[in-house]
Amino acid sequence: MNRRNFMSQMAIASTTVLAPKWALAQTHPRVIDIHAHCVFPEVAEIIKDTPLKDTGFADWQTLSPARMELMDGRAIDMQVLSVNRYWWNGLEPEIADKVVRYHDEQLAAWCNQYPDRFTALSSVSLEYPELAAAQLEYAVNELGLRGASVGGHTNGEAVSGARFDPFWAKAAELNVPVFMHPNNSDQWVDPEIFSGAGSLPNIIGNPLETAIFLSKLIYEGVFDRFPDLKVVGSHGGGYLPSYLSRFEVACELRPDAACINTKSPSEYLKSQIFVDSMVFSDEGLRHLVAEMGSGQIVFGSDVPFSWPDTVPIIEASDALNADQKEAVLGGNLARLLKL
Repeated sequence: MNRRNFMSQMAIASTTVLAPKWALAQTHPRVIDIHAHCVFPEVAEIIKDTPLKDTGFADWQTLSPARMELMDGRAIDMQVLSVNRYWWNGLEPEIADKVVRYHDEQLAAWCNQYPDRFTALSSVSLEYPELAAAQLEYAVNELGLRGASVGGHTNGEAVSGARFDPFWAKAAELNVPVFMHPNNSDQWVDPEIFSGAGSLPNIIGNPLETAIFLSKLIYEGVFDRFPDLKVVGSHGGGYLPSYLSRFEVACELRPDAACINTKSPSEYLKSQIFVDSMVFSDEGLRHLVAEMGSGQIVFGSDVPFSWPDTVPIIEASDALNADQKEAVLGGNLARLLKL
């Protein structure tokens, strides 16, 4: 049985209730996944004499042939890997640079071993913007990585201020995307607010941090300063596309808004901002398409973490035609990453 038939059989076995139209399909377009986590436990040697010396690494997040088996089971042809825990924030610049260099070189080696299945992003030290720009240039030009991965802030500081412009300028110059992944809104929100049942730091904190991040890039003029900049927001862009009408009127109606942006938020959502497909429902996907257009949505899985699979939702969507489904599943990301 070839891999594509295997994936179709897996789809029939696991997604008939969710999306019977996709389950009956024998083939589907190439799937490229922007949202794929991994860790390298060996980096512990670099941080052994720092405040982060007790950092733990989960074996199930490391890279091994089992990752490809997991991808096959979910019909994912290629993953765009990133190390996006951002726990190296707060390290001295020379140590942070060693961490990023180790990650990037290990990612490059893995991708070179399996070039048809993997590519990767550099998880830069954004708290040091000039260093982050140099890290990105090395990763793209010397290692063949395809862009950057960043958090929603650096030690509580928004990354939309002018001091971060050297990094944004470099990403725009290199014409590579920046994938943003949140970290539970830590240092934005008092953790006690999220205590109790429901895993609220993840369920509410992550989309909240993404919405704050994208909104600040818009309202504080980052996209205007760098019109070639492309940013991918994880988790469907958080609350920004979901409550877009409120974001749209802020600059016009709020006397304290002090907006710098020259265009409406929706214009950036249809040009410079992309989001992943992790909305988990047909209606959620329909709404993203309505607010952003199918050309701004890329596939994301959050592998190896366990979340609902959005491949069947995309394949069964009545909001997308066949060409648009192919674009969301892989075509948009292939163009964005120049694959």
